[in-house]
Amino acid sequence: MDSSQIVALSSSLNDYQLNSQTSTLVLKKALDNQQAVAANILEAIPQLPSNPAIGRNINTTA
Repeated sequence: MDSSQIVALSSSLNDYQLNSQTSTLVLKKALDNQQAVAANILEAIPQLPSNPAIGRNINTTA
C-alpha cells in the first residue's frame, strides 16, 4: 500500500468520525428539544379537580 493511500484513508476516516460525531450531537440536541416541548405540553394540561365528580359529566338535557 502506498503511503499516499494510507494518508488518504486516514483523512477519510477522520472526516467520517467528525461527521458521525456531528450527527450524533445534532440528534441529541433534537431529542432534548423534543423532551422539553413534551414536558411543556404535559405541564399545560389542567389538573383534575379534587372532587372526581366535577367536570366529568355533561348535562345534555339543560
